[in-house]
Amino acid sequence: MAAYFTSKWSTIGSSLLGNLRNNIVFCASTAHETTRLGNSSSLFLQQLRTFIQMRTKLKVVDNSGAKWVRCIQSLKGRKGARLGDTIIASVKEAQPRGKVKKGEVVYGVVVRAAMQRGRCDGSEVKFDDNAVVLVNKQGEPIGTRVFGPVPHELRKKKHLKILTLAEHIA
Repeated sequence: MAAYFTSKWSTIGSSLLGNLRNNIVFCASTAHETTRLGNSSSLFLQQLRTFIQMRTKLKVVDNSGAKWVRCIQSLKGRKGARLGDTIIASVKEAQPRGKVKKGEVVYGVVVRAAMQRGRCDGSEVKFDDNAVVLVNKQGEPIGTRVFGPVPHELRKKKHLKILTLAEHIA
């Protein structure tokens, strides 16, 4: 009886490994078609998308004067921040006459994240870059404009002012 299970599981295991081996070869042969393939097969060719964590470089998408910030700490949890979460960041590059200067420590709300997030209807949303809107301690935006798409998940996180300033809601 045990030999039957062993042989049965070994054939199932080898067939699964054979399919996996075929998928890896298929992925390597069609590297230019990764946009059409699913996440499972393009995982080998793209970098792994993770949470926004300490030392992550983020693009600033408002007119506060900062261009790039580096995450110091996520205020949500231990793993990191996702869409709509607040972070503490340091300004790494800024415009000369902006409201914030290089080296300042600021608060920011993550408005775009490369890590995918599931929605209630079963779809998933993910962006090409990691982007943040700078806010003060009360959660009000420092800038007066927000550039690029902003997900509607910010409504649940009570960031309605950012949604009203955004030019496109995804």
